[in-house]
Amino acid sequence: MDQVLVIVESPAKARTIKKYLGKGYKVKASVGHIRDLPKKELGIDLEKDFKPKYVNDRSKSKILKELRDEASKSNTILLATDMDREGEAIAWHLNEILKKTNVPAKRIIFNEITRNAIMEAVEHPRDIDMKKVDAQQARRILDRLVGYLVSPALWKIFYRGLSAGRVQSVGLRLLCEREDEIRRFVPSEYWNIDGILKNAGGEEFPARLFKIEGKNPEIKDSETAHAVLSEIRKETLLVEKIQDREKARNPQPPFITSSLQREAAGRLGFSAKKTMMLAQQLYEGVSLGEEGSVGLISYMRTDSTRVSDEAMRQGREYIGKNFGKEFLFGENRGFKKAKMSQDAHEAVRPTDCFRTPEDAGRFLNKDQRALYALIWQRFLASLAAPAVYQVREVDISAGPKYSLRANGRRMKQEGFLAIFPDRGGEEDVDIPDLSQGEKVSIEKFDASQHFTEPPSRYSEASLIKELEDKGIGRPSTYASIISIILARDYATREGRSLKPTELGEVVWKSLSAIFNDIFEVDFTARMEAELDKVEESDEKWQDVVRFFYEPLSADLLSFKDRQDDLKKSFQEESDVLCELCGKKLSKKWSRNGPFLSCSGWPECKYSRSMQEEEKLDRQCPECSGRLAYKNGRFGRFIACSNYPKCRYTEAISIGIPCPLEGCGGMITEKQTKRGKVFYGCTRSPSCKFASWDKPVAEKCPACGSPFMVMKSSKKKGDYLICPACKHEVTP
Repeated sequence: MDQVLVIVESPAKARTIKKYLGKGYKVKASVGHIRDLPKKELGIDLEKDFKPKYVNDRSKSKILKELRDEASKSNTILLATDMDREGEAIAWHLNEILKKTNVPAKRIIFNEITRNAIMEAVEHPRDIDMKKVDAQQARRILDRLVGYLVSPALWKIFYRGLSAGRVQSVGLRLLCEREDEIRRFVPSEYWNIDGILKNAGGEEFPARLFKIEGKNPEIKDSETAHAVLSEIRKETLLVEKIQDREKARNPQPPFITSSLQREAAGRLGFSAKKTMMLAQQLYEGVSLGEEGSVGLISYMRTDSTRVSDEAMRQGREYIGKNFGKEFLFGENRGFKKAKMSQDAHEAVRPTDCFRTPEDAGRFLNKDQRALYALIWQRFLASLAAPAVYQVREVDISAGPKYSLRANGRRMKQEGFLAIFPDRGGEEDVDIPDLSQGEKVSIEKFDASQHFTEPPSRYSEASLIKELEDKGIGRPSTYASIISIILARDYATREGRSLKPTELGEVVWKSLSAIFNDIFEVDFTARMEAELDKVEESDEKWQDVVRFFYEPLSADLLSFKDRQDDLKKSFQEESDVLCELCGKKLSKKWSRNGPFLSCSGWPECKYSRSMQEEEKLDRQCPECSGRLAYKNGRFGRFIACSNYPKCRYTEAISIGIPCPLEGCGGMITEKQTKRGKVFYGCTRSPSCKFASWDKPVAEKCPACGSPFMVMKSSKKKGDYLICPACKHEVTP
């Protein structure tokens, strides 16, 4: 029997598509990229027009064998990877590997994983779009050049293992420059004057000082504020002008990648990485009981607000049936195209508006359900009528010098807000009926002191918006930019804010000193535009790479001459003296953070942590020196204070014996390479006990297990759970 082999990236996507294609089709997953540039070498021939060297992913050997075997049994191969540049590049790599089977391969694309979309794609296969492949190849080569040529420069100044990225470093730059703004900010004092007025009928309403002699008030100190307040209280207050009008507020367009990430951060508290992970699951397909695996949303990597005529028709039909025709916008609404938009794909939307969050939510986990509801509501709201407010604006004179203003607002028509309410929506403010020339009185009027605020740190949402506005990165890169900055410990989260670490700031200072031109915001944005031109066939990808490489290579040559001076500039001399030779200690950097090292290095190899050692009332069993707590790559540990002469170390026990029978070790707190805390045994690696949750020396009342672990959730608070039988106990 003839067979058509369909290749996608993920097993989840394969399951969903297989359901629609049925017999005669074999659907297999490549599980992402199957070949790439080599990991242990540059893999780019700089002398041969940046020719890349691609190697097969060794971890995918079994998958590649299965794909070759299935291809040899087929008469056609359909490459159904994602519809962006990266998906096109994966399709091309698959085609290059499977060429030897002599089975013809075609490319199919679809914006959503539904029966109609899949069957339409299968009926209209096309060739691989080499313009997209070239654009992605150029991007990959540029990123490799930065990673393999710029990162070693950081190693020579600080330590091996630091990394720089073409777009990631610009993101770090924005964080560090904002932090500098915050440090330099000098607050200035200002005063507002506002309070409550009432009309002759005793009806109260809020008002604020609006003008002084026709100009905006600028009150800088308490003395001026109270003098103004005193003068206003002496005047007769008369209604000078009343303006009633309607104000329409239009809905936002359906989501693009960046706005989805921002709104999910604001409404749901999701990181950009988590949002994209969940969106990928909703796109690829989620099992809906007897209905099987269903793709719930359209493709989630997009910069276009455009939607298909069919999706718009279905959305309008849903609103008309469930909310009423008065909630519909009069005609199909179009949204302004963003300046840098490629407009290649539709906006992020539900694949079926009649599959409500309540219907689908029964089969989704909490986070999937929340994100699907967000996408569903935003799309339908974008097709709905504006919200209409009745606005009243009243100007009140207080003598010839001062003018007060009262603003009122009441919702007249709910419109799209019935579908997608605001977060913490504003309450109506009523202004009573007033007439021109009417006298009003002061019920309460006060002056309040304020200070200007420094610019706020970027959140994930605001950083994504800044990157998008400046044309840096593309929809598929925003989440990874932030994830890498955090993973490298260049920034940390403080609440929802991103704060650069000391390491992040010194890394950016060094990059700006060596490679400031290639990490300029405008230069990076121009590179993104040049990569777009490759896809549009206006430029050769080699020319774009050369445009970037030439200033990079010039910077690298210059760095060789300045390397020693730059390294010294990042080693701050302290007032602390070396305990071995008496010379001053200098601040240096290692994988474990900053430390103090003797300025007489390499003759004197003394070094110590920047943190004060917390000494223990115990002696070292090897040299009788005093033991102390120290910080290492994998968290805190106990070591001899006579290091480096004595290298005795031991793990810090949390006071619980290892629960594995016959072990005899103790449980200790440890850290992974990325700083995540876990709990293991002092006899590791011979003992394999490990737990992400903190063990507690409390016997399980249900099954008698010798220990339980501590958990925490918003609903339950802190509680204990038995890892053996899952019995829960509230401490």
